[in-house]
Amino acid sequence: MKRTAISGLFIAAALLASPVFAADDLCNANLQKISDNMATAGATSEGMDDAIAKHVEEAKKAQAAGNDKECIAITSKVVERMEKAEKGGNGQ
Repeated sequence: MKRTAISGLFIAAALLASPVFAADDLCNANLQKISDNMATAGATSEGMDDAIAKHVEEAKKAQAAGNDKECIAITSKVVERMEKAEKGGNGQ
């Protein structure tokens, strides 16, 4: 009976901790996407490059402060803008 209870606690702890790791992974994945895109995008407008760099810096600060939600929000917007710019839409 004790083993079952202890196993249940470990499983519950793992399930509760997994969203935290998922958030951090999404933040890192978005930062990597942005970095990769900037490296392969070639010539983009200088204003857009500066704006992206500013947003990446903000996202990294949020991540360092442990605010993964803010990091994900910032990086998701940047990834979305980059995808729109690639498709010929207005990247702003």
